[in-house]
Amino acid sequence: MKKQSLNLIILVALLICYSCQGPKVTRTDTPTSGIAQITVDECFAPIVQEQIDVFESQYNEAYIIPTYTSETQAFDLFMKDSIRVIIAARELTPNETQIIKDRKQQVRSQKYATDAIALIINKANPDSLLSVADIKKIMTGQVRTWKELNPNSKLGEIAVTFDSPNSSTVRFIRDSICKDMPLGNNLKARSTDSIRAIDLGERTPNQLVIDYVAANPNALGIIGVNWISNPNDPKNLSFIDNIKVVSVSKADKATVENSFKPYPAFIALQEYALSRDLYIIISDVRGGLPSGFVNFAAGEKGQRIVLKAGLYPAYQLTRVVRASPTLKD
Repeated sequence: MKKQSLNLIILVALLICYSCQGPKVTRTDTPTSGIAQITVDECFAPIVQEQIDVFESQYNEAYIIPTYTSETQAFDLFMKDSIRVIIAARELTPNETQIIKDRKQQVRSQKYATDAIALIINKANPDSLLSVADIKKIMTGQVRTWKELNPNSKLGEIAVTFDSPNSSTVRFIRDSICKDMPLGNNLKARSTDSIRAIDLGERTPNQLVIDYVAANPNALGIIGVNWISNPNDPKNLSFIDNIKVVSVSKADKATVENSFKPYPAFIALQEYALSRDLYIIISDVRGGLPSGFVNFAAGEKGQRIVLKAGLYPAYQLTRVVRASPTLKD
């Protein structure tokens, strides 16, 4: 069976990667067969794993071996040439690109999807509207209690939680929201191990964020939207039901009318404030399995999986129309 000899497959993959460093290499993989390793920002593990499952079911002789880890560690693996495909929420810097070119490798990067950072709260928390200005004050420690946001709140200190210190989620909050101000000491990571690859068979740092928020009324979680999308809703108009998703406003004061949840329609229309682009970057030669998987992920079937996961595809599959105001509720 296809998965019976997984340990042997991994061993062979490692041998292939080792052999890539030698002067004479005979590649036997094709765009739809062989073994390929990829590294993925763990924030996007659910969507990428589904793409891998579909790709492997379509091509029985293809084996994609993913390493899900923090953004920092994923780029470290890619830059060391340990793995030649990365899926992440940023492109290479000019310096990183030059390092790869100096190795006489061609690097190709393409937009993969538009993602959103979701803020989640406990179902008992009535304060489900926040402005970007509010979020900045919370993340920098200027606002520390729910009562400072809503004088009628009966909740205490805001317990901000996220996945891990070197995640792309934290980088987005730091670079795009806080900008010139440092993060406050009120932010707590669910995992402090940013090097170890995560195992999807265990509770991942992002799942621990959901668990913590679901159990703590004071909590405010920061998480990628694909972790909270409702897999049973083909219209992408709902989220998992054990937490509440915050509506975010670009205005100074958040209201029902000017605040939006991270639905694909609002991401596409750029009305949801906390969105970011995702990229697939490859430094492998053309014609091999890495290229085959990249083409699949960026093609029609792969992009339909992107949409199903609650993200907005890089390549438009359907006509986008302005959603009705009821989607904000």
